[in-house]
Order: sequence, then C-alpha cells, then structure tokens
Amino acid sequence: MATQSSTAHQDAPNPGRRDFLYVAAGAVGAVGVAGAVWPLINQLNPDASVLALASAEFDLSAVEEGQSLTVKWRGMPVFIRHRTATEIEEAKAVPLSDLKDPQTDAQRVKEGHEQWLIMIATCTHLGCIPVGESGEFGGWFCPCHGSQFDTAGRIRKGPAPTNLVLPPYEFISDTQVKIG
Repeated sequence: MATQSSTAHQDAPNPGRRDFLYVAAGAVGAVGVAGAVWPLINQLNPDASVLALASAEFDLSAVEEGQSLTVKWRGMPVFIRHRTATEIEEAKAVPLSDLKDPQTDAQRVKEGHEQWLIMIATCTHLGCIPVGESGEFGGWFCPCHGSQFDTAGRIRKGPAPTNLVLPPYEFISDTQVKIG
C-alpha cells in the first residue's frame, strides 16, 4: 500500500499567484491597445495651421471714425466698422418691432467700445458679401438678392433671415482687438 506524503500539497499551484498573472496580463494588453489606438484618435485633432488661424489680432489705430476695414479670420472676411456718433444713435433709435431678427444695438457691440462694430462679412441669406455704407439704412446692402442691413448689421429688408453674424472677439486694448 502506498502512503501519501505530506509534501504533495506543496506542489499545488497558488491561486493568488494565478489571479495576479491574469490581472498583469490584462493590464499589459490594455496598455498595448491604448498605445495602438491613441495615434488614430490623435490624428483627428486639428493641425498647427488650423490652430494658428483660430484667433487673430488686429490693430485698429489706423481706422478713422466713419471708415471700415475688412480683415480675414479663419478664411472668412470680417467687417470692422468704426461707427460715427450719428450711426450709433440711428442704430439705438430703431424700435425692436421694426426688426426681423430683434437685437438691440448694445447686444451687437462690446460695452465701452460701442463705436466698433465687428461682424462676419457674409449675408445670412446665401453667403454673398454685402457692400458697405449703402442701401436704404446706411449700413450694408447685398446686391445679389437685395438684403439690407442697418448700421448695427441687423437685417431690415430683404430675404436674409437673420442679422450679420458676430464673431467671438475681445478688446486687448483700446486699439487692439482679438477675434476668435
């Protein structure tokens, strides 16, 4: 008859060690998958040339009262108008009930810089570029389809459904503006 030795139980695998090996192998596999997938996800980010266009600074010191400047931001034209006191008063005097897309003049400019009107220079009807200082309201006129905007860039007449769009901007100083 064979007797069983007390050392037979010492050869049995340690279950704690097996669990550790499973967890360690899973962790190494997860890191490997993440390392392989990250370049695919990262390539969806915008490249440096797009990020460089995200914001732009412009010096307004050369723009005299009553003049306009057209600059390019993100490949789009942007109107910057140094409005006269008369243009500001005309814009403030318009009743909101006369507007297709009601916005006050104060909603269209930055407080403390009411003389500067900054808008994306594309008509909200079909994307044409309006002509400045023309039309019945002294603002902008889109010759393609007849939309007319006032001195605050608000639609007053024609097929355009909304006012000219305001880009995000902030004044860095009295003569420097950052768009974007």
